[in-house]
Amino acid sequence: MPTGPVERVVVNAAPPLRPRASLGQNFLRDRNTAHKIVAALGPGQADTVLEIGPGEGALTFELASLAGRLVIVDLDERVIARMQEAFAGKPVEVIFTDVLKLDLTELAGRAGRLKVAGNIPYNITSPILFHLLEHRAVVTESVLLMQREVAYRLIAVPRTKDYGILSVFFQLFFDVELLFEVPPTVFYPRPKVTSSLVRLRPLPRPRFPLQDEKFFRSMVRGVFGKRRKTLRNSLRYHLEAEPPATSFDYGRRPEELSLQELVQLGDELFTALQGGTGGA
Repeated sequence: MPTGPVERVVVNAAPPLRPRASLGQNFLRDRNTAHKIVAALGPGQADTVLEIGPGEGALTFELASLAGRLVIVDLDERVIARMQEAFAGKPVEVIFTDVLKLDLTELAGRAGRLKVAGNIPYNITSPILFHLLEHRAVVTESVLLMQREVAYRLIAVPRTKDYGILSVFFQLFFDVELLFEVPPTVFYPRPKVTSSLVRLRPLPRPRFPLQDEKFFRSMVRGVFGKRRKTLRNSLRYHLEAEPPATSFDYGRRPEELSLQELVQLGDELFTALQGGTGGA
């Protein structure tokens, strides 16, 4: 454990990095916004924090001064070299890899559980979210800056265009909170969209009990993959067979079902299919 806070390094003392479009980089360059993001996460000396994509370090130096241990992951060798130099001899671990290949469970095993922060690339936001979903047992909280449109999908309700796979999975397994919006002007280069800061806190158990999580997740992907079709048609395509009889009206569309109804549908289908019930 560190004996004291890491001294703050002035990021702008180093030459600015040229953002790489191939990595979806839009560097955060507003200190006030960075401070608000770190404050939302609230790291302390008892915490191990994982920062995804530090960029030029807008969040990194403040996180390092507050957290007991900071782990940085990035796929840009320039960022890695800069962070290794800035934090040499400090309780900061710098990992050069794709975060989607990073085993968060193994990483957390050395510390118990993780807090996660990041200004995540727009082009891999959904994969990162699903990576956190897979490792939710070892993540106490995530505070992520993402495209506003994706953030709205996380909190969308039935019968809206944003309601879909992200809405269902994250509302079932997390408490989701939109904290505030961030304008394009605080980034370089300026994105063409507004960003939102989102807090994700994993629930100790699903919001509604599931008979089989693997089956449920597969079913949701299947029916929302054909969201404009009726349940009968989307399930027929997903199951490669006529769906078994349940209490549901298969003439409805997936986007019309509430989270609780989708869970009930999954449970009834799973039970019927396990029992070998005939088609409806």
